Amino acid sequence: MNCSRKSLNLYAVTDRRWLKDGERLADAVTAAIDGGTNFVQLREKNLGHDEFLAEAREIGELCRARGVPFVVNDDVSIAIESGADGVHVGQSDMAAGDVRRMIGPDRILGVSAQTVEEAIEAEARGADYLGVGAVFPTGSKDDADAVSRETLAAICAAVKIPVVAIGGITEGNLPTLAGTGICGVAVISAIFAQPEIREATARLSRLCAAFCTPPSPAGARKPARKAAFTALTIAGSDSSGGAGIQADLKTMTMNGVFAMSAVTALTAQNTLGVTGIMEVSPEFLGLQLDAVFTDIPPDAVKIGMVSSSALIAAIAAKLRQYSARNIVLDPVMVATSGARLISEDAVEALERELLPLASVTTPNIPEAEVLSGMSIRSEGDMAAAARAIGERFGCAVLCKGGHSLSDANDVLFANGALRWFRGRRIDNPNTHGTGCTLSSAIAANLAKGVQMPDAIAAAKEYISGALAAMLDLGHGRGPMNHAWRLDKI
Repeated sequence: MNCSRKSLNLYAVTDRRWLKDGERLADAVTAAIDGGTNFVQLREKNLGHDEFLAEAREIGELCRARGVPFVVNDDVSIAIESGADGVHVGQSDMAAGDVRRMIGPDRILGVSAQTVEEAIEAEARGADYLGVGAVFPTGSKDDADAVSRETLAAICAAVKIPVVAIGGITEGNLPTLAGTGICGVAVISAIFAQPEIREATARLSRLCAAFCTPPSPAGARKPARKAAFTALTIAGSDSSGGAGIQADLKTMTMNGVFAMSAVTALTAQNTLGVTGIMEVSPEFLGLQLDAVFTDIPPDAVKIGMVSSSALIAAIAAKLRQYSARNIVLDPVMVATSGARLISEDAVEALERELLPLASVTTPNIPEAEVLSGMSIRSEGDMAAAARAIGERFGCAVLCKGGHSLSDANDVLFANGALRWFRGRRIDNPNTHGTGCTLSSAIAANLAKGVQMPDAIAAAKEYISGALAAMLDLGHGRGPMNHAWRLDKI
């Protein structure tokens, strides 16, 4: 069986350490194939020759019956004896040229590489594809985080054979590999360590389809694939581009989804402040939402500042009408300074209409105090407030620490449990639009099928990069560089 760029889109590497009680490796592989994996590597470190051979024959037969290429990791003799489609070897194993001579011209040869020189050499010696990594920290490889994004892209540009990224890849960080030229990813725990292997594989398969861009057989680059995921922002316009609708659209686009908008208000503002606001009517807001949901239904919805109870009611009615999902509510009601931004009746409408519909809400400290009725002075208070809000409204709650408390550390209450997300403080005074950006990045990742904790972690990574780019515009508190990832390509 020949390997193709399409078959290398989602590459599953087995690891029996993740088997549940009573589960056989063949069962786990079957679930992964059912979920969409289209290439399987058998990786064994501790079995004796006879057990390894029997296992390779069983998994190989399973893969052949499903039309999925199957290779053995490292052990050329097992690959040949078992009738596997091929073998994958590392740089410290047998030389690629020697392996090619042993397995012949028809079997698949995969080779690990970490440098452009290794990649070019492997291609010249007969490799059919390259496994490049580790691209993220991982416990399964001693050379964790050894390959930068720049090196990965350089390897993809230097060779004509397919390149698969490997090492520490999850639903949350996979989108950051977009634009490197990889044709797929190889994963272990992101499939086999998950409670539901088939569902986890299906989510990864959709992400691979959206973010992995294989080269053409002739080696020329194909145009980037159009986004398969969509997100809608419902918020006000910021004429200076740093926050509101403009920040949301940029953030969603840079996080790999097709972004749409429904405008709640126009503002005249810049880095020094707001000089005018003109709200749309509830009727016109409803027409915008009808236009989006009836043509391009969003996979996620982000709601930003909505200043009147009538607009809140209009939004809630449409979200219920269209059974909207993955709703991220940024409850913009109180400035970090403590100043109220919306009226009391609008706060009540938000609590009554929108919070019960939200998948997650992202209050800052002053907003969490309003919603919980608690005073927040410590991390313990943050956790208690997040729990109180979540239990009251039935949604997940990400209580944001900010620089005034708990630095850049946020706490999530979801499914009855608390989880902290520790962030790095970036000494940048230009933080206009951070709340809009974080909530939009979370929505974008949820739209792609990423689970809530990973969606939040990826969003925090994105906003940290936007702040660390140190954009400096305007005479006041300026915006971040939402397009910072373009500088990495």
